[in-house]
Amino acid sequence: MKSVSMIAVFGLLFSCNSTAQKKEKDQKSEFPITKTEAEWKTELSSEEFYVLRESGTERPFSSPLNKEYSKGIYHCAACNTPLFESEHKFDSGTGWPSFDREIEGNVAFSVDYDLGYARTEEHCATCGGHLGHMFNDGPRNTTGKRHCINGVALEFVPAKN
Repeated sequence: MKSVSMIAVFGLLFSCNSTAQKKEKDQKSEFPITKTEAEWKTELSSEEFYVLRESGTERPFSSPLNKEYSKGIYHCAACNTPLFESEHKFDSGTGWPSFDREIEGNVAFSVDYDLGYARTEEHCATCGGHLGHMFNDGPRNTTGKRHCINGVALEFVPAKN
């Protein structure tokens, strides 16, 4: 009886191993633009690769886009998909470019538990690049959302006059 219990315990431990990891890998391959790690490394700077492909975070207040308030569109630095409009940008005081809404359909959302609690993670819906996280502490007079985005994941395209 003792050996049956041990086998059952080991079976449970090993059966719960990687369905979440498989799902995550499958989701990344569902994006319209897919490239190998080597291809991304040749196209992105080391900091862009760290943030966009490895879900890293740039240092706060390090991006020149944090204080960019010209009229234009913020695109994905990896695939050039338009993600955020300048009219929805605001100074959150956090040190990262912040927006109260995304361009609908161009940003994908998932949940990450990297810090031990659930956070809404944002990705480019075209290439799957990690952008940042969304929080519910944005401007109350608009959406109440704060899309806290790594500046290195963005490319600003100024509006033509």
